[in-house]
Amino acid sequence: MAEKQTILTAEGLKKIEDKLEHLKAVRRREVAERIKQAIEFGDISENSEYEDAKNEQAFIEGEILTLEKMLRNAKLIEKGETDVVTIGSTVLLRDLEFGDELEYTIVGSAEADPSEAKISNESPVGAAILSQKVGGIVEVNVPAGVLKYQVIGIK
Repeated sequence: MAEKQTILTAEGLKKIEDKLEHLKAVRRREVAERIKQAIEFGDISENSEYEDAKNEQAFIEGEILTLEKMLRNAKLIEKGETDVVTIGSTVLLRDLEFGDELEYTIVGSAEADPSEAKISNESPVGAAILSQKVGGIVEVNVPAGVLKYQVIGIK
């Protein structure tokens, strides 16, 4: 089975590379030191510090494998000037029901972070506005009903 491609902007690629480096260079050492100290306490069969450190080590190693896989399958999106919404575009939308203006950057799912207004190209809103031009109106089906947005700007 082919592995899923990870779509990343240059900023997203740098974040993943930095996180991977931190896990390998810093967190691995910290956990190894915790394991070493826990072993020094003696009998590890009933040593909660040892068990906790081993669980954390397994989590970190799993995270490292996940990030390495993402990087192996990364497709870097170069943001170019365009008059249509693409991955990497920052889009200004107007909610046609309430009149609110919303600004989102369309990114791959690995990079999505709604708290930073970065939405996935696979999300309902992200998928709906891809390939739209300024002035385009989209309807987005969400559990609460149908949302209507107009694209009023693309950066």
